[in-house]
Amino acid sequence: MKVRGLKPRDWRSHPPYRYAGYVSSLKRSPLKRLVSMKQTLSEVTGPVFGQNAVQPGDSDLTRNSGTGGEAIGERLIIVGRVLDDDERPIPDTLIEIWQANAAGRYRHENDQHNAPLDPNFAGTGRCMTNDKGEYRFLTIKPGAYPWRNHPNAWRPAHIHLSLFGPSFATRLITQFFFPGDPLILTDPILNSVPTKSARQRLIASYDHDVTEPEWALGYRFDIVLRGREATPFEEGGR
Repeated sequence: MKVRGLKPRDWRSHPPYRYAGYVSSLKRSPLKRLVSMKQTLSEVTGPVFGQNAVQPGDSDLTRNSGTGGEAIGERLIIVGRVLDDDERPIPDTLIEIWQANAAGRYRHENDQHNAPLDPNFAGTGRCMTNDKGEYRFLTIKPGAYPWRNHPNAWRPAHIHLSLFGPSFATRLITQFFFPGDPLILTDPILNSVPTKSARQRLIASYDHDVTEPEWALGYRFDIVLRGREATPFEEGGR
C-alpha cells in the first residue's frame, strides 16, 4: 500500500498578526509569543453542526432577508470545493459568508458609511458542503467602501467566509476577492499575505460554466485546508 507523504503547512502563506500597513493590527496584535492551550473534550466535540442547522434558502442572499423582496445589485453565483492537502473533498462542512451590499455598506450598527442600506439584503448566508465537498451561494456583488486605514483608503469588493468542522475549535476564517479589481493592489489586508502565489489563491476565478444566461455571473473559489497550496486564513494557529 502506498502511503501518502505529509505535506507540511506553508506558514509563509498566512498573514502575520501584526502588519504595519494594516493599521488596526498594530493595536490588537499580541505582543508576546502565543501559548498553546490544550483543548478540552467540550471544545473538540461540540456543538455539532449538521444539516438540520441549515434551512432551505439560507444560501440565497438575494432573498433570505425575511422581507420577501429581492436584493439590489449584480447577481453572482459563488461555487467551490473544500479540499484537504491531497485534493480529497471535505463533506458536511458548514460554510458561512458575510459581506457588504452593492453600495458597499454592511447591515451593522457600527457601519456608518454614508451609503444606502438595502432593506432586502441582510448580507449573510450559510450552507453545508455535499459529499463531494461542494458548496454554492447566490448573492450580489459587494461594493467597495472607505475604511480610514490610510488617506483615501478603499477596500476592494470582497466576501468574508468561515468554515466550521465538528466544533467551534475548528473554525477557519478568510475572505476572497474578484479578478481585475484595481483596488486589490492597494489593499493592506490582502497584501499582508506574504507571497504572491498565496495572495492569488484568495482571488476567485470567473467560471463561464457556472454563469447562468440572462441571470447571474458565476465565480469559483476553492478552499484548501492544509499543505503548500492551502488557502490563507486570518488565524494562522501558531
